[in-house]
Amino acid sequence: MTDIPVDLDKHRGMAAQKATDLRRALADVEAQVRELREREAELENRMMTVPATSWPEAAVKARHLLNLYAASLPLEDTRHRALVAALFDDFARLSGDN
Repeated sequence: MTDIPVDLDKHRGMAAQKATDLRRALADVEAQVRELREREAELENRMMTVPATSWPEAAVKARHLLNLYAASLPLEDTRHRALVAALFDDFARLSGDN
């Protein structure tokens, strides 16, 4: 018996190795998605509990909410998508972010 670990991937066929690589990649992506969702929930909780102290801070909250709304719109709803885009343009123009 030896203390050197055996690389089991070398003893599998290519199909099994590819399947294992895919499972590992999928698990990594799912972990990243979970982390992003947790961070987004923390951000949203902070946005709900900490009042804005200026118009730019309120605009940050509004941008986030509008992004969520726009993401839920069907692709064919071009009117509402254009309205959201126009509002983002207004935010940029009024805040001097040209």
